Amino acid sequence: MQKRSAFALAVTALTALALTGCSAGSSADDGRVRVVASTNVYGDIASTIAGDAVEVTSLMSDPAQDPHSFEANAQSQLAVSKADILIENGGGYDGFMDTLRAGSKNTKATVLNVVDLSGKKAQNGELNEHVWYDFPTIQKLTTALTDALSKADPAQKATFTKNADAFAGKLAALQNREAELRSQYAGEGAAITEPVPLYLLDAIGLVNKTPEKFSAAIEEGDDVSPLVLHETLALFSAHQVKLLAYNEQTSGPETERVLAAAKQAGVPAVPVTETLPKGKDYVSWMNANIDAVGAALSK
Repeated sequence: MQKRSAFALAVTALTALALTGCSAGSSADDGRVRVVASTNVYGDIASTIAGDAVEVTSLMSDPAQDPHSFEANAQSQLAVSKADILIENGGGYDGFMDTLRAGSKNTKATVLNVVDLSGKKAQNGELNEHVWYDFPTIQKLTTALTDALSKADPAQKATFTKNADAFAGKLAALQNREAELRSQYAGEGAAITEPVPLYLLDAIGLVNKTPEKFSAAIEEGDDVSPLVLHETLALFSAHQVKLLAYNEQTSGPETERVLAAAKQAGVPAVPVTETLPKGKDYVSWMNANIDAVGAALSK
């Protein structure tokens, strides 16, 4: 599903500013490999695998910022122009990466599109692009990134491989935790404000009861019809769901009403985010998400 159009940027002005004094392609004069990721989620994963041998830049890194309102700037353009490896989510989530790449004229960088790596396709015309909540997809990214790093800096291949293997072990542990919850709670209902955590909830075996028109409208920043809002609120008063997973980086009158309805009905609300919270790495973040879902389901 496409993100809201607030990702727009003034590409002509940015290109003129960012490319002043820099050449196309990688310009790492110090010989270090440069990785640029669209969000700090992928930036953290890159840092975990690359270690200190690589310079990693995350374009979206403020956990307090609504990702829907992110606007790339000249500094972003400059970073992309120097990158050896670019990591983008794809699926329409971070379309600014395509614009920045075109403006930078960096044709030498290896581009890792995580949605493409995932192999996931749109269903009923809609794609849930929040693939960082899908651990098999992150494993595919790990493999592709390790290969790209090893090609860019062969001398560090053993380090990259060792770090990637350790990270893969932690991903497997996360999947084991999902499977444990699935064995206890598969088939239970859940509600969402946006599709952000759906891959995680699906892996646990929860059934999304939210009217599709509600979560789609919230994600796109559109108004929710009174009928759809009524149907969504009824999930809580009728006790059809065990939890509400809500995107705490975006809010509005409809989501506030949904949160209030969940609280009134005694349905636990689990906050989720689109970018890495302060003080967390990817694994600790996802462990905390699983902890929160497990605690909600046990009530």
